[in-house]
Amino acid sequence: MLSDMRFSAILATLLIACNAQATPSGAADEMDQLFANKGFLPRIEQVRQSISQKATELVVTAKGFLGAPYRAGGESGETGFDCSGFVRAIYGQTIGLILPRKAEQQAAATEKIERTELQPGDLVFFNTMRRAFSHVGIYVGEGKFIHSPKPGGEVRVEDMAVTYWNQRFNGARRVNGPGQMTTTVTPVKPVTQLSYISIAPLP
Repeated sequence: MLSDMRFSAILATLLIACNAQATPSGAADEMDQLFANKGFLPRIEQVRQSISQKATELVVTAKGFLGAPYRAGGESGETGFDCSGFVRAIYGQTIGLILPRKAEQQAAATEKIERTELQPGDLVFFNTMRRAFSHVGIYVGEGKFIHSPKPGGEVRVEDMAVTYWNQRFNGARRVNGPGQMTTTVTPVKPVTQLSYISIAPLP
């Protein structure tokens, strides 16, 4: 079992690396042939599907809390979230990983990636308080992210191309798994998912 987990982790790392950087045609063909000879291709496809499924689950779970109120220090669907509490709760509920509590700690504990490499489920960071990594959200695809913005606000999806967010973008990170975390990783009890209806206009 342990060896299977290690194998899957290695394959996941290889897949992410291959997606992040183009491989010359000849080298790619040689790698495919090597994997085929070793019988790895079915396992690679399983890992690829697993990664895609987890990313989809993260986004779906996050969107289930659209309209949840902002609450400083909050990380619960019942009472509200702050930005890092929202990210922490979504990762905990969806894949059982407990991320660090603060946004800057989450940035330090995860893998740095380029903006062009962003995939659904990755973390995006912004400088909104005159200090680096002071705000965090979850990338949902198509240049958009979901987050819990500020006091008086609510969980919502926003476009990273909007001037405010584009100018304050600090960096992107990827959560690869338990071996990467600097804090204890344990399964968590899913938070209660609520439906919210917003009647207040967006600022």
